[in-house]
Amino acid sequence: MVSVAGIIGLLVIVLVNSAVTALMTRFFRVRLNTRWGSLVYSLLLCPVVMVVILIVLSGVFKLGANLGSQTAVLLVTVVIPLATGITFDYFWMPAPDEVELPASMD
Repeated sequence: MVSVAGIIGLLVIVLVNSAVTALMTRFFRVRLNTRWGSLVYSLLLCPVVMVVILIVLSGVFKLGANLGSQTAVLLVTVVIPLATGITFDYFWMPAPDEVELPASMD
């Protein structure tokens, strides 16, 4: 049986992974000048960082619940936050070209 603390820990892992993915995707979209480059980097590098975060949060800090299988763990803590973070950045945030930056003080 899953405890309330396990569910809250799992939600913390999912939210942290979603936020990290959204921030990394935004960073790649701002820094890379290609259209597909940021998506490719997001799909290749974000899961690696998310697995490291998963290992730290679930191993060191003992957050999360026992989901029963490795496939369920990867689906819930990596794939769903990856899709959520990328979707958040691409569809909710304005494109980097549309954002007006303040004039420099030079």
